[in-house]
Amino acid sequence: MAKINNEERIGNLPSIQYKELLGVDKPTFDKMHSILLDAYTELHKQGGKPPILTVLDKLVITLGYWWEYRTYRNIAFDYNVGKSAIGNSIIWVEDTLIKDGTFSLPSKREMQRKDNIVCVAVVDVTEQEIERPKKVSASGIPARKSGTRQKRC
Repeated sequence: MAKINNEERIGNLPSIQYKELLGVDKPTFDKMHSILLDAYTELHKQGGKPPILTVLDKLVITLGYWWEYRTYRNIAFDYNVGKSAIGNSIIWVEDTLIKDGTFSLPSKREMQRKDNIVCVAVVDVTEQEIERPKKVSASGIPARKSGTRQKRC
């Protein structure tokens, strides 16, 4: 199975499609990528075996996981690696971006200040019963009464 070439795919992607496909716009994607590249070079100063998944692959995997709710197994099949490699990649990207602080949410105390204006959206997500046809007989679909008997030979 051929490996997905994210450098080519992302390089040919128009700026307006970043948000549709990855959930973030191009400047945000580039900022995330540069933070991860810096962290990776710092982590691997002494060299070593090159990883199967590049930093760009790890970022695309993480954004796909966040945006599309894909399973580890599904992503692992696409990249021809194990589920644990996908999980480790996602955890590394999340931890690195959190540690950098650029994409952090404000603290709980800051969010609860009295001068903050809070907008609330209420969405009704209650379950609805599906209307199904009633079962009339044990066989499921009633047959016409005339002509239902068959002759046995």
